[in-house]
Amino acid sequence: MLTLLSRLFIRADMPDTQSRARLGMLAGALGIFLNLVLFGCKLAAGIAASSIAIQADAFNNLTDAASSVIALAGFWLAAQKPDKEHPFGHGRVEYIAGFIVSALIFMTGVELLRSSIDAISRPAPAQADALTMAALVFSLGVKLYMFAYYRAAGKRTDSEPLLACSSDSLYDMLATGIVLVGIAAARFAGVQVDGWCGLAVSLFVIKGGISSAASTVGDLIGKPPEEGFIREIEDIVLGHEAIHAMHDLVVHDYGPGRRMVTLHAEVPADGDMLALHDEIDNIERELEEKLGCAATIHMDPILTHDSVTAEAYEKVRAVVRETDPALQMHDFRIVDGPTHRNLIFDVVMPFHFRLSVEELVKQLSDRIHGIDPAWHAVIHVDRSFTGEHESRAHKGHRKDQG
Repeated sequence: MLTLLSRLFIRADMPDTQSRARLGMLAGALGIFLNLVLFGCKLAAGIAASSIAIQADAFNNLTDAASSVIALAGFWLAAQKPDKEHPFGHGRVEYIAGFIVSALIFMTGVELLRSSIDAISRPAPAQADALTMAALVFSLGVKLYMFAYYRAAGKRTDSEPLLACSSDSLYDMLATGIVLVGIAAARFAGVQVDGWCGLAVSLFVIKGGISSAASTVGDLIGKPPEEGFIREIEDIVLGHEAIHAMHDLVVHDYGPGRRMVTLHAEVPADGDMLALHDEIDNIERELEEKLGCAATIHMDPILTHDSVTAEAYEKVRAVVRETDPALQMHDFRIVDGPTHRNLIFDVVMPFHFRLSVEELVKQLSDRIHGIDPAWHAVIHVDRSFTGEHESRAHKGHRKDQG
């Protein structure tokens, strides 16, 4: 059904952002319709069977319909063009919508938990006929379809709200299956486990809300980019001969399809600055064309044929790697003074490192001073904005050094 609607409402010549928004809104609208149908069927079946579990599952579907409304609204708002107040666009509205969906799922689960505990403490016999059981089987089929189309649409559009709805549909299938087992037990074995089945449903719903929230909260607060995306950036940047290394990569995420990238690229200090600047411009355009991200690259000039710098670099790099292989070093340069030689460089330290910044600086400084008493280390400690990813740009030294 979603594929058919997509063909009707999404033209092949539409821009990606517009077709993405329409696909998301279609998925949301279809979810509203199907969840309302399920709510009506299950509520009628639950009242007829005097089953708190079926009624709880029905109201879970009503919440799912509200979630689809939010997902639809999120897509529409996120598709709005940048304006004076929001120059980076409105893409993060999708993350907010995803979080609201997760919160609704969680609150529904809590309410179902309360109702189920009440049903356990004051049990009432549930009487299910064949029609009631057929309604639950029908619900399983519909939720399986909804899981599949939400998942497909969510992956196609990289949408947190749709992926949250997909996970919720999966939990709904499990919950309805539990209710069906409970109703079958009451009908064929005379065992009244309706309240306990409702309890199991509520726990599945609560778990789904927490799982969905964990993903969307990460997007709202800010999380490292995917490793595959980092690799693609490195392949493009380091694929240009003029670039010897790259570091200080930062990916700013303003919503799906709205990424900005900043990084430092090391270039030969004795090169033609105008030609190098033109090369940097070409890389920025290539990143935008291939990865759809706006890029800003800072040039770091380095000495590529200075044997003194090359020798000192290799010795210092060995010290850094021996201290801990997780450490990365960049921006190495030498400044001579009248009484000592300053070795200036940056070290990228992972989060939760075993040493404090002060302890790391002292340990490295002491070991470098031990190599040559005239060496004085000037160290700046950075934190990585790409998580625990180890960039290939820092595994080796500059090409053609020395």
